[in-house]
Amino acid sequence: MGPLLWAAAVALLHVEGRRRSTLAARASHDIRGPLCTAQLALEGLEPCARVEAIDLELRRAALAVDDLTAARRARGPRSRETVQLDRLLAVAAPAWEALARHRGVALTLGGGHARVAGDPLRLAQACGNLVANAIEHGGGRVDLRVGAAAGRAGVHVADDGSGLPAPLPRLVAAARGRRTARGHGLAIAAGIAARHGGRLLEVPAPAGAHLVLDLPAVR
Repeated sequence: MGPLLWAAAVALLHVEGRRRSTLAARASHDIRGPLCTAQLALEGLEPCARVEAIDLELRRAALAVDDLTAARRARGPRSRETVQLDRLLAVAAPAWEALARHRGVALTLGGGHARVAGDPLRLAQACGNLVANAIEHGGGRVDLRVGAAAGRAGVHVADDGSGLPAPLPRLVAAARGRRTARGHGLAIAAGIAARHGGRLLEVPAPAGAHLVLDLPAVR
């Protein structure tokens, strides 16, 4: 093998190594979060409220493990079905509320009704990352709601913290090559939104951060 081919091979191995490290870091982020949330819900919720919420968090953690295998690298929706967003959030909310209480944060769930076409577990993964990020960094209050207008459906996550430390596109881009387990939540949510024909938006707010998982609505 000539020097140029050898250098190219080394460079490819380096890129592949970085890619695998990033995948492992992202999976670690999305395994640890749901498991921690499920544990808090197990300790702090009544049995009737925690079963569905904990089951959803554990399936999210299993999904992150699947993402490390070759069959899941594309991370696209595994299924396409009509998802009632407000129902999805209502199922997950008890576990997220347990996490919020543990952090001394008040989490409120409100809003209307909206339906989208997609993978419910992936959408729960995206919303869970946005909520966890707001609970950890957003101050003492997090508002979660569903909205729909002009053929679009949105999951709104707003907090009263100091706002994002940088513009949203820059934060998402910075996570692409990160090989530590922190800082992947926004990038995961943005990627899932894109694969569902949507986008992750930052909405101007008088205080704190206001992010929207914006998706095409179905009637």
